Amino acid sequence: MPQLPSTDIACPYCGEVITLFVDDSAGDQDYVEDCQVCCRPIEIRVGIDVDGVPAVSVHRQDDA
Repeated sequence: MPQLPSTDIACPYCGEVITLFVDDSAGDQDYVEDCQVCCRPIEIRVGIDVDGVPAVSVHRQDDA
């Protein structure tokens, strides 16, 4: 079974760098995952470019 690609992001709440594993077979996606350090909910947006490379952006859940 192939390994999921990973990316390091900084938590938008506490600033700690955490590693996310991205399911690049699911296409573009939005989901919420709790920070592994401060346990606050991070909104994660994944976009897949034309070469199949995932681009990840993270946002605070309380951002309007």
